[in-house]
Amino acid sequence: MKVVILAGGFGTRISEESYLRPKPMIEIGERPILWHIMKEYSHYGFNEFVICLGYKQHVVKEFFADYFLHTSDITFDLATNEMIVHNNVAEPWKVTLVDTGLNTMTGGRVKRIRPYVGEEPFMLTYGDGVANVDIPALLTFHKKHGKIATITTVNVGQRFGIIDVGQNGVINAFREKNEADGSLINGGYMVMNPQVFDYIQGDDTVLEKEPLENLARDGQLMAYHHTGFWQCMDTQRDKKRLEDMWNAGKAPWKIWE
Repeated sequence: MKVVILAGGFGTRISEESYLRPKPMIEIGERPILWHIMKEYSHYGFNEFVICLGYKQHVVKEFFADYFLHTSDITFDLATNEMIVHNNVAEPWKVTLVDTGLNTMTGGRVKRIRPYVGEEPFMLTYGDGVANVDIPALLTFHKKHGKIATITTVNVGQRFGIIDVGQNGVINAFREKNEADGSLINGGYMVMNPQVFDYIQGDDTVLEKEPLENLARDGQLMAYHHTGFWQCMDTQRDKKRLEDMWNAGKAPWKIWE
């Protein structure tokens, strides 16, 4: 099963860093947060990635093109024009980098990668948040209920759209917050069946609006509730928190060795 990662936005809330590079390429512990997300999926055996690019996409492409330069010791023999890679650090990853447009919305980006996932279920998450989600348990939950889509819900403060969950995890509504709401939000780490593409119109479609709202209306959207660690990197303060955890050796999302 392929893992689709949304990594094409402008990252305006963390513009102190994103004016130089896409937000998923902002580093935590000298590695892009995108790398951290991929390491979690890889830990569970999911090693095929489709990354939706847009803003400053060349930064992401250059990172993977020069992966050995970022992760290994290198000797350059200038006399023979030879490069020797020492302690070769490689990942078992197959990474497809897709230009999904500079101004394309999240739903439109997902629509554009359909040729790369085909008619098979796929995982989908955002390129700016880390968690210790039990991905095999999430996948088991998705397969068991038989609906089109599953999103992972987490409890945080009132900053995002609200999910109303009924009995047995069925999502009744997906909407913007209001003062009377609780704090259950979409934390990413989604699983989608290919029928989800029928709910997305085009480049201007925001995944979190009509597609998820209509899936909820049709009883085709389910919630997998995650009670462990989850943190998005939306601001410089978020970045510092994640960096401090990593440097202290207390990063809950680091489940790999």
